[in-house]
Amino acid sequence: MTLSKDYEHWIRTSFVEMNTALEEIYFAREARENVEGIGDEIKTQIREEGHEFIVQLLVEGNTDEGFENAFDLLGDVGLYMASLRRHEVTNPARETKSPLHEASALAMHISSFLGVVPRFATAHLTTRNRAVNGKIKSFTTLPDEYLFLDYNLRSIFAFKRAAELLSRVLPLGVTNPAAAILFEDAGDALRDVIESNDLLFKKLDRDRFFYCVRPYYKPYKVARQEYRGANGGDFSGINEIDLLLGLCSANDPYYSQLLVEKMLYMEPRDQISLRECMRQRSFLLQFLDAAPENKNDLTFKKNVEAYLSVCKLHGTTARQHHDKLVKDYIEKPSAALTPEKYKQVTASGPPLEELMSALEILRDMRLAVDRKNIRSAHDDMQKLRSYVGV
Repeated sequence: MTLSKDYEHWIRTSFVEMNTALEEIYFAREARENVEGIGDEIKTQIREEGHEFIVQLLVEGNTDEGFENAFDLLGDVGLYMASLRRHEVTNPARETKSPLHEASALAMHISSFLGVVPRFATAHLTTRNRAVNGKIKSFTTLPDEYLFLDYNLRSIFAFKRAAELLSRVLPLGVTNPAAAILFEDAGDALRDVIESNDLLFKKLDRDRFFYCVRPYYKPYKVARQEYRGANGGDFSGINEIDLLLGLCSANDPYYSQLLVEKMLYMEPRDQISLRECMRQRSFLLQFLDAAPENKNDLTFKKNVEAYLSVCKLHGTTARQHHDKLVKDYIEKPSAALTPEKYKQVTASGPPLEELMSALEILRDMRLAVDRKNIRSAHDDMQKLRSYVGV
């Protein structure tokens, strides 16, 4: 355990300091996106110091010290690989396989028994980011990175809280008088998401985020396979809300593909929770089943109103994320990039136009928009409203 702790200490100290120094050099330049050939001595130092630790860890082979330690080590290896990708030491566009052979081997070894992707994931910097003397792991010491991680974590916790509250409705049934209480509490959690996001957008500097924070979330190769960047939505809570509310469906080929693609980016217990949720009958369908016999019951109407309020709030979080974070902090600043840099701007891998289209579809699903080219809950929700007159 001493060696892995030494490596983690390096990640928390020298590694962060070197990344920060490079970011300050880049940000002072006129063409901030062009980082090739800049600060090469520091980049070499990051690569060589990290490589020395990883070679020793690979030789030691003692990585199975329980889930927590193994997961942390996978994150530390991933942070190292992501940093070298950010600084253009590696780039999947010009590689048939990762030049970081030992790091790839160690990452694959750990991930194979954890059941997750062999790269750093959102959880490493949010829900499983252990603080030491009040300091969390990060790539840099830039205030905007800390700000982004802080408010991202707040939103994740609030989404998880909403999902957990909604799951408590399942054993009660949607006609139970107590269901309205749980729907209202879940709505409060989603209001916390909205408030947290509003504060983030007021405080986060767009240029610092675009040029100095987001580049660490780019795709990179592990061995021969390219893995997309970590995404703020890589936890089960937000999808559990989609499915329980009935705004999205696990048997919709489009949405189910999204779930399959993101499953291994979640920590294992989230994977289990999501799979369990995928087999449940949504509240929307439960309400429609019960409506003919209960449509004149005041308690039933109250439950429907509370449910619809949660749906509206969940849609608001989706609109907020897409129309503020994605458009203002990614799409708009991307317009100033050269064609070569523009091609690699997304953390998910596809071209920006393709990504924006996919995110718009997901936003509109969560808003239950009346779109004929997607599977929307719009018509079923209108039917439910007509039953109870709300």
